[in-house]
Amino acid sequence: MPVTRNVEVEIHIGSAYNVVERTSSHMDEKSLQMLEFIKIREILADFTAFAVSQEMALNLMPTSDRESISLLLRQSAEARRLLSLNPNFSIGGVRDVREAVEMAAREKVLDPHVLLDIRMTLTAASRLHSNLGKLSDEVPSLWSIAEQITALPHLEKEIGACIDDTGELLDSASAKLADLRQRLKETRQRLLHRLDSIIRSTSMHAMLQEPIVTEREGRYVVPIKVEFQGEFRGIVHDVSNSGATVFIEPFMAVEIGNNLRQLALEEKREIQRILAHLSAEVGSFHEIIVRNLHLIAELDLALTKARYAEKMKAAEPHVDLIGREDGVNSAVLRIIDARHPLLRGEAVPLTVEIGTDFSGLIITGPNTGGKTVALKTIGLLTLMVQSGLPIPASEESCFPIFDSVFADIGDEQSIEQTLSTFSWHMGNIVRIIRMSTHNSLVLLDELGASTDPSEGAALARAILLHFLARRTLVVATTHYGELKVFAHSTSGLQNASLEFDPVTLAPTYHLMVGIPGGSNALAIASRLGLPAEIIASAEEMLSAGTAEIETLLADLAREKCATRNLRDVLEKEKTEISNLKDALDHELRELKDQRHGILREARDTIAREAANLQKAIRQASSELRKKGANQSIEKARESLDLVREQLTSPMWQMKADTSDWSVEADSIAVGDHVRLIDTNLTGVVIALGHKGSQIEIQAGQTKISVDVESVKKITPPEKNLTPSSYTVQRNPTRRRQLLELDLRGKRADEVESELDSYLNDTSLSGLREARIIHGYGTGVVRQIVRDMLVSHPLVKSFRSGEMDEGGGGVTIVEL
Repeated sequence: MPVTRNVEVEIHIGSAYNVVERTSSHMDEKSLQMLEFIKIREILADFTAFAVSQEMALNLMPTSDRESISLLLRQSAEARRLLSLNPNFSIGGVRDVREAVEMAAREKVLDPHVLLDIRMTLTAASRLHSNLGKLSDEVPSLWSIAEQITALPHLEKEIGACIDDTGELLDSASAKLADLRQRLKETRQRLLHRLDSIIRSTSMHAMLQEPIVTEREGRYVVPIKVEFQGEFRGIVHDVSNSGATVFIEPFMAVEIGNNLRQLALEEKREIQRILAHLSAEVGSFHEIIVRNLHLIAELDLALTKARYAEKMKAAEPHVDLIGREDGVNSAVLRIIDARHPLLRGEAVPLTVEIGTDFSGLIITGPNTGGKTVALKTIGLLTLMVQSGLPIPASEESCFPIFDSVFADIGDEQSIEQTLSTFSWHMGNIVRIIRMSTHNSLVLLDELGASTDPSEGAALARAILLHFLARRTLVVATTHYGELKVFAHSTSGLQNASLEFDPVTLAPTYHLMVGIPGGSNALAIASRLGLPAEIIASAEEMLSAGTAEIETLLADLAREKCATRNLRDVLEKEKTEISNLKDALDHELRELKDQRHGILREARDTIAREAANLQKAIRQASSELRKKGANQSIEKARESLDLVREQLTSPMWQMKADTSDWSVEADSIAVGDHVRLIDTNLTGVVIALGHKGSQIEIQAGQTKISVDVESVKKITPPEKNLTPSSYTVQRNPTRRRQLLELDLRGKRADEVESELDSYLNDTSLSGLREARIIHGYGTGVVRQIVRDMLVSHPLVKSFRSGEMDEGGGGVTIVEL
């Protein structure tokens, strides 16, 4: 027998739900029933995947612990995201094996099929842990549950090695079982072979009822005709119903049969030993397995809420604590586009906000207008939120966390207690006043009804003032006109009504805050078929003031409807104007970008033209310095004259005038004073190269071409400084960088500017020799380099590199 493990496990099952159980005991059970929260739990339970999560759904209770509510809502939102990523995600083949593992812990031997269910549950738990681990970044709250699941791969593998998928024990369960089954097989074959030889004997044909071998009470027998019973030697094990056949085990097969029976008993004992061993293993891990089941149930409940949310088009709202500022509550209940979750069909969305300017809302209007539905919607959604459930409302809705929700809704009479409707309601209200606090939500349907109207209205006002004094959020419905006036004239209270179509007299179920509702009793009675003469008689009996109030309320309802329509039109126009403004801003930005691009392109064009002119001047000067034919000198003079003519032309002056252009603050322009970063040599920019990447500087009597990145703009020196006061500081690091110039891979139009800049920098660094790497290639770069070196004023001579210097791919320059 195996040694039972003493496993110490810290039970931490469903932390959020443990808190819910601890903090929900003060929730008013009667109010939960009135608001039909029980039905929501039953609907939710239908979405669960196994018994443990189903029990959890049926026992779900609201809590006032903000941390737990927020966690449960996060889990619900993450589960919705999980199902959007993987619609088929589930907890897998989990079974409720709590009872089985508890029995195993009490040393009961489990049936093979029960052990198979346990193995399937262990496999599903391990797979669930692995799958959520891969998505831990996407669903961190769900992963915080799943990561607590303890995998038991050894137990899972051990059960799988002993029991196949049909619940039968495998030969591999133990070496003894495999040996016994092999011996059973061989013994059975020997026994059947001997019996077969008996029934095939010619002497037996007359005695046999049928030439077959059959089994009775675990023994192999042959069917003998009853009249030959005395002639056939053996043990009778059975007789047929007709009495014509006796089933006899031949004496010559009894010994083998006994051996077979003995092996079968040993096999049964070995199977029982293996099952006891596996059951003991399960029992040693019963706490871990039960804990895993509760963790999986939490995950399944989160997935259940996600599936419910998909069906109901529900979402998770915001939640907040009820704060107090200067002794006054700051709770705001904001419900946007809410629908009662138990109503079928297309329900009209409810939008209401309580707590900002008032803590009490009085809803008035006719019986068929939906006042009670609005009341139940507010209460039921509050309970759902505080149970961590998504609600059929906008996710922008915001709920304070109440310590409890109290409701007096319905019309229940107690025959046994001889209570009237009024007494029943008063009993509820007394209980609510006694149990509620300033952090509670109170919902009162038909406040003050079922008694004398004047006394009922006075009682209703007093009850409302009681809750108002404590700043308890309260919503009440009523028919009393006095309460409409009371709500209008009392600070902290506000009127509201369910809109009625003034033409069709049909309810629209839109809640209008700020305007009380008329009863419309006569109009509704007329629409329902009450004779006209009765309606007319009732109208004559109405007081003039009552009729005027009803007319005024109808006019207000029409004005409210017209105002809302106008507001909708204005909102639409506001949206259109906002979209138009965005479009105009976008077009303006594009125009500015285009203008900037055009100016930049024009500036670059002028810079290129100026660089070309300067290049022409340098080439002409070089031609003049060379000793050549008079024809070359004349050609150079003509080039200089042409350049001078272009520079002095009005067209060039107009192009060069960039004073009105918007340029970047850090850009380099002609005339700017700059300093070479590496040498501290200062000078004035006299020309810009192609696309502004190269500039030419006048430093004393020397002109230098350098990269624009190698200079920094400086403040112009004072006028009394002489041009000869330049200082050159040599940089050893820069000196090493100037030993060679690598032009391989450069385009032909880049070679000349880079070579000129390199020769200038090398000369200023005091070097007398430079190494230019141009490679072989097509020879174009090498030709450009040598054509330029021939006429460059800083070059004394040049030659191809020796073999150890790079050969013909390198040119060595003496400066």
